[in-house]
Amino acid sequence: MNMADGPELIQHRGGCHCGRVRFEIDAPATLDALDCNCSMCRMTGFLHLIVPASRFRLTAGADDLTEYRFNTGTARHLFCRHCGVKAFYVPRSHPDGWSVNVRCLDDGTVAQVNITAFDDNDREAATAAIAHLSKD
Repeated sequence: MNMADGPELIQHRGGCHCGRVRFEIDAPATLDALDCNCSMCRMTGFLHLIVPASRFRLTAGADDLTEYRFNTGTARHLFCRHCGVKAFYVPRSHPDGWSVNVRCLDDGTVAQVNITAFDDNDREAATAAIAHLSKD
């Protein structure tokens, strides 16, 4: 990839605690993550890396996932039914993409993580500010 087009994408792998659910994403080595203050993210410590659907691949454990929806029902919270870890989900802010928990990525491919606060109390402004993150 030409640097004028953006940072080079590399393959990152990750999964849940027990290892039954595994995934791959294509993203830069330096990640731009979001720290959301909604009740779900705050309570679980989820650190968001938004990726377009085209750069996410579930490689194992589709049958080991269970789903939880609340509020508007747009977000699809997916958890390993064995260990309870949510390594990724379909977020309400980007329903055509995926939010990957940076804390669930395997060691070795992440050079740096830049964290930006996402204020769920002003969801419309926060979503507009990060709209560029899920573009191909």
